[in-house]
Amino acid sequence: MKILIFYASYGGGHLNAAKSIHECLKKKYKNVDVELIDCMKYINKTIEKMTTKAYKEMAKKAPWAWGRIYSDSQKGPLAHITSRSNKFMAIKLLRLLREKQPDLIISTHPFGSQMCSYLKRKGKISAKIATIMTDFAPHDQWLVGSDFTDYYFVAHEKMKKYLIRKGIPAQHVFDTGIPISSRFLEIYDKDYILNELHFSSKKKTVLFFGGGEFGLGKTRTVEIFEGFVQYCKDMQIIAIAGKNEKMKLAFEKIVSKYHQQKNVLVLEYTSQVPEFMSVSDLVVTKPGGLTTTESLVSHLPMVIINPIPGQEEKNAKFLVKNGIAIWIKKDDDVIQTLTDLFSDPEKLETMKENTKKLAKPHSTEDICQILLQK
Repeated sequence: MKILIFYASYGGGHLNAAKSIHECLKKKYKNVDVELIDCMKYINKTIEKMTTKAYKEMAKKAPWAWGRIYSDSQKGPLAHITSRSNKFMAIKLLRLLREKQPDLIISTHPFGSQMCSYLKRKGKISAKIATIMTDFAPHDQWLVGSDFTDYYFVAHEKMKKYLIRKGIPAQHVFDTGIPISSRFLEIYDKDYILNELHFSSKKKTVLFFGGGEFGLGKTRTVEIFEGFVQYCKDMQIIAIAGKNEKMKLAFEKIVSKYHQQKNVLVLEYTSQVPEFMSVSDLVVTKPGGLTTTESLVSHLPMVIINPIPGQEEKNAKFLVKNGIAIWIKKDDDVIQTLTDLFSDPEKLETMKENTKKLAKPHSTEDICQILLQK
C-alpha cells in the first residue's frame, strides 16, 4: 500500500502531526510504503518560501492581520480566492501524484486536502483522502472538497458534531484527537530528571515556553516571565526560549536580577519536551494545537499567553471553558493571577483532572488503525 502524507510549513504543528503519523506507520505497519512531503514546497519553492515568511512575519508583527485573514477565509471573496489558487496549484501537484500512485493521501494542512479533493472531483486521482485537523476549533477551509474526502480526524467530540452539522457523513468523522509523538506516552524517571536539572522534587515545576524563533508577543512574554520569577517561592521554572536568542538573553537577565539561578533554568531549543512535561505541574505556552495536545496527554494545567488571533484564540477559549487553562490577557496582573492560582491547591488539581477528560493519548495509533483497517 502506497501512502503519501502532505503537510505545509505554516507553523510547526502541521509538520509534527505529520511526523507522528509517519513514525507510527513506519514502525507498526510493515506492508506500507509511506512518504512525508511538504506539498507547498513541492509545488513551488519560491511561493512556499514567500508565503511561509509572510505567515511568520504577520504572526510576529501584525497578529491582528492574521486574525482577519483567518476569519475572512471562512467565507466571502478571500475564501473563493484561496480555493481558486489551490485549484491552480493542484495541477502542479498532479505530476507528483501520477508518479507516486498513492492508495491513500493523508493531509495535516487544509491546502493539501483541498488540492487532492479537487483532483479527485475532476477524476484525475482515485486515492482515498484523509484530513487531520490540527486545532481544537473548526475552520471551514478544512471542509473545502469534503464530498471527496473519505476521513476527517478531529480533536474532540464537539468538533465532530460541528462537521456533521456541516453535512459531513458521520461515518467519515472520527474524534481521535490530534496525533502526537509516541515519546509522550513513555514513562520517565521523574526523580532522575529533576536531579539532572538540579531541581527539588518538593517544589512545583513550571514549564515556560517563550514563543520560539518568532518571538511572538516578546514584550508581554518577558513581562509574564518576570512575574513568574518574582513569584518564585516554592516553585522552580524550566524556561524554553527556543531559537530566539534575544528571548533567551532577556530571560537570563531577569533570572540574574532576582537572584533565582537555583530555581530557574533557561534553555534554548530542546528535544526533551516529553521529559520536561513529565516532571512539570504546569505549562505556560501559546495554545497551538500540538502543544495543547501534548500538555493534555501529560495531564498539565495550562497558563495561556499570546495566542495568535484566529485559531489559537479559539483554542484558548475552548481550554478556558473546559477548566483546563487560565488565560493571561494583555492588561492582567501577572502576580495577582499567580496568587489566585497557587493559593488554592484544589484549583490546580481540578484543572489537572479536567485534562484527563479531553486527553486522547493513543490518537496517533487510533488514526493509523482506522485508516489501514477500513
